[in-house]
Amino acid sequence: MLSLGLSRYHLVLFLIFLMVWGWAAIDPVYPHDWLLENYLVFFFVPVIILVSRYFRLSKLSYTLITLFMCMHVIGSHYTYAEVPFGFTLQEWFGAERNMYDRVVHFSFGLLIAYPMREIFYRIAHARSFWGYWLPVELVLAFSGLYEIVEWLTAANVNPSAGLAFLGAQGDIWDAQKDMLVAGIGAVVAMLIVMLIRWALDRDFLREMRESLILDKTDHPLGEVEFMRLWRKRWNKER
Repeated sequence: MLSLGLSRYHLVLFLIFLMVWGWAAIDPVYPHDWLLENYLVFFFVPVIILVSRYFRLSKLSYTLITLFMCMHVIGSHYTYAEVPFGFTLQEWFGAERNMYDRVVHFSFGLLIAYPMREIFYRIAHARSFWGYWLPVELVLAFSGLYEIVEWLTAANVNPSAGLAFLGAQGDIWDAQKDMLVAGIGAVVAMLIVMLIRWALDRDFLREMRESLILDKTDHPLGEVEFMRLWRKRWNKER
């Protein structure tokens, strides 16, 4: 792992995840569902490691990502609808269903919004208001995409595995509620970051206002931009 350019801290995170994943892979309750849930792991973990060679996130971001991935593979061991802690939450809140999947969807927004913010901040230079708003939008977009993937997978695999993977527990609005709690988690995460920045940065409010003001060089896009590009090319060819 160190040959991939990862620090000891990143190696510790990877080993923690590997131990949790190894436990979850031993005699899962529904092996077919475990495999379906882990296709995401098989894809994203190598991508995260390889991309880190060229674009290194903060230790905080990798810690949050690792925590979420551990929660996901725990759900894959039992299926999200049968995680014991979810039944405990069900009793605490008097709910009609196992609540673990709601916790994980909320945690997706809460834990992954900050790494998304870091990417927007460093690559797209999304500052102030947009640096907080765009991660929430992306969390909602990924949540919607996941629900689509979940539906397509459940519709095209063994029915019992599909139902376990879907985890709707008889709730016809399960997908919409999952997206909602993910969005709430992202909003909470960004509010926490905003409050910390506000407390530590004297220019916080000024930068927030400036991020909502159009630059003097701003102009409409659409047909205006297309015509500008057309004239530029026409003049160059002449």
